[in-house]
Amino acid sequence: MEIKPKVDIVNIVASTSIGDNINLEDVSMILEDSEYEPEQFPGLICHIDNPKAAALIFRSGKVVCTGTKSVEMVKSAIKEIIRRLKEGNIKVNDNFEITTQNIVAAGDLGVKLNLDTISATLTDTEYEPEQFPGLVYRMKDPNVVILIFTSGKLVCTGARETEECTRAVNKLADQLLEVGVI
Repeated sequence: MEIKPKVDIVNIVASTSIGDNINLEDVSMILEDSEYEPEQFPGLICHIDNPKAAALIFRSGKVVCTGTKSVEMVKSAIKEIIRRLKEGNIKVNDNFEITTQNIVAAGDLGVKLNLDTISATLTDTEYEPEQFPGLVYRMKDPNVVILIFTSGKLVCTGARETEECTRAVNKLADQLLEVGVI
């Protein structure tokens, strides 16, 4: 039996720095789709339509971008923020380097799974169905966490590169086949 898992990147969280000592009050006036309530959260939240993303901008110049499905989309979103800030005469650095913090992928093994059997067979798993309906599998190489559900659907998180998600899900499928669980 061969399993060809399906894997789709659903979210990338990445960070960068676009300057320092940024006046978020001024930025909130320039970026129309933004929210800034410093008494509740120290950063400004900016929503971008194209590409669809959200960015947290901090006084320090650090930007955390989330909601995209590729690193190229992250770059595009940050470039859009920089363009809009420069148009508003906010001094920012457009020479930025992106660090991927977390990649989340959704997958499907295409088969029903017995999570009790998997938790008894694989090491580094946690399965408490009274608390959460999925099995938590902490894979060491690549270093990711995979949530596995009886439907065969799964969520892979903790990757730093998109290829790690695909590699992890394929490795999981191979392990499950090897131990005879599927």
